[in-house]
Amino acid sequence: MLLHQLVDRFGPAIVFVNVMGSALGLPVPAMPTMIVVGASIALMAVNGAAFWPPLVGVLCVAVAGGVLGDLVWFQGGRKYGDKTLKTICKLSLSRDTCVKKTERFFGRWGVRILLVAKFIPGLSLVSVPLAGAMGVKLRSFVAHDGAGIALWGAVGLTVGVIFAAQLEMVFAMISQLGRQAVVVIAVLLAIYVSYRWWRRRALMATLEKARISVDELYALMNDEPLPVIFDIRSPEKRMLDPAAIPGSLFADERDLARIIESYDKSRKVVIYCSCPNEVSAAWMAKTMRNAGFRDVVPLTGGLDAWRLAGFQVATLTEFGELAATTPEEVAEMAAMCPWPVKAASASASASPAPASSAGPASLHEAGFPHGDRA
Repeated sequence: MLLHQLVDRFGPAIVFVNVMGSALGLPVPAMPTMIVVGASIALMAVNGAAFWPPLVGVLCVAVAGGVLGDLVWFQGGRKYGDKTLKTICKLSLSRDTCVKKTERFFGRWGVRILLVAKFIPGLSLVSVPLAGAMGVKLRSFVAHDGAGIALWGAVGLTVGVIFAAQLEMVFAMISQLGRQAVVVIAVLLAIYVSYRWWRRRALMATLEKARISVDELYALMNDEPLPVIFDIRSPEKRMLDPAAIPGSLFADERDLARIIESYDKSRKVVIYCSCPNEVSAAWMAKTMRNAGFRDVVPLTGGLDAWRLAGFQVATLTEFGELAATTPEEVAEMAAMCPWPVKAASASASASPAPASSAGPASLHEAGFPHGDRA
């Protein structure tokens, strides 16, 4: 049986399973499937039969499969919020910085980002649960997600129709291979996944050579001079997780030129984010070291590790006004109140302990708000 005949018989089922699997995050390339199906439908209509109705039918099936798959992540984001994004951060084969980029895109464009998310690798898988975590209404999500999948699917089918003649030769070669074609495709897919995994592991091994633990950071916060602590989470991430390590300065790694010019290169700098697999902090630390900073390290585990260790966090304000903008201002704040103490019990790690009689337990409680600008 020729490949396009197989697609003609089982095409809708193949498209549904493939697109839904891709939406769920499985490493299956859905766009090639849409192109092959579009070409197959065009080849089966060479005798003058109309091929638009089958194309429309396949497109509807693709939209149904994609929306159903995305709804799983959307509801996960709505129910579990930031935890869902952290799960994606751990499972994704893409570079972890795609999570931060998606958060920034979403902060600028909102749910409209779903109209083009399918065209950008990694963007769709992150933007869908982020839409749920940010409180997008179900009706709005389905409308925008469905429209985006329809646009994406239409492009794939159209490409297949346009290049049907060229793809027919490929179909003939694959049909001659028979079952061997399935083996070849499976081997190529395994090589692709293995390469992405190996590249990610190599990157993490390179970036994890110089790091600092939360216990080491806590000890430094009780010594002089105080370290410069950069929180490089996106504003959207801080909205989902409104907490910070006391004394942190919110920074954007895209503004490295200004940061490099503004800070003393001999000062110790600690950079953190929230996702345990996030490599943005390590990349920024490496760039600053290359620029001449003597001691710049990312914080192992980021904000999550700080909380799990039992240290208190500063709660971000509703409007996100940030009073401290330089290390000197942070030092002045620290002189007015003690640094947070480590919790004595496991329950203290779940919520900040009350302020002691000696003074407030965090910079925030001392009247110095932390957060990002609205």
